[in-house]
Amino acid sequence: MVDAAGRALLKLRVAAAAADGQANAAVLALLAKALGAPKSSLTLVSGQTARVKLIEIEGLTVADLARAFGDPPA
Repeated sequence: MVDAAGRALLKLRVAAAAADGQANAAVLALLAKALGAPKSSLTLVSGQTARVKLIEIEGLTVADLARAFGDPPA
């Protein structure tokens, strides 16, 4: 999936409520687990109250992303 600017997006769902940051924490935990990375390496950069979020992941390579989620769309 790509956005209007051609950037790759990852679509996911969590069961946590979107209250008190619970859903955001669940998203970060899910991504950390899928990537085999510590939760402390993930930072929610933008989208704290939005459906679309920008997450920065420290120390991650393109190969790590491809291994976890497959190759990016062409």
